[in-house]
Amino acid sequence: MIDLAFKNTKNPEIGKILISDPFLDEDYFRRSVILLCDHNEDGTFGFVLNNYLELGMHEIDEDFPNVQTKISVGGPVDTESLFFIHSIGDAIEGSYEIKKGIYFGGNYEQAAELIRQNPQYSKLVRFFLGYSGWGKNQLAEELKKNSWIVADNISSSDILDTNKPQFWNYCMEKQGEKFKTISKFPINPNNN
Repeated sequence: MIDLAFKNTKNPEIGKILISDPFLDEDYFRRSVILLCDHNEDGTFGFVLNNYLELGMHEIDEDFPNVQTKISVGGPVDTESLFFIHSIGDAIEGSYEIKKGIYFGGNYEQAAELIRQNPQYSKLVRFFLGYSGWGKNQLAEELKKNSWIVADNISSSDILDTNKPQFWNYCMEKQGEKFKTISKFPINPNNN
């Protein structure tokens, strides 16, 4: 028999992923997958990877190259600000590596110019409006309540892929057999 208890076994760190409990009560983070971009004694921040807006970058910034992009809602904090992650590396000044092959931020104009020069670069950058943040000890308390599982086996290419359907299910299944079973649970158990 498979133990279906949803328990976290890893510590949150920069570059790891948070996968929400399938029955997380909070609507905003229901079935969310979050990339952690910073985690220290003062708090944590990251971006929801599987919540998209129905507009592209060119619609937000007319000077941005008119290439096909998806923008994610990174979280409920600072939703008027634009953030980005990428796999371009040091070619974008001011960025720093958060996971092997994934960098956070840097010079926005440089990123836009690289995409203008080579539209294929748009597949190496993900944009977010807003971010997800936790104050001091807040995430630790949520982990004690098993609201999240910390994962370290989601690849950089999966993180940058904005076309992967049912990303929460995919990430949950990658955590092992019992999580594969959990990933099949309906959002509302009464719909079973």
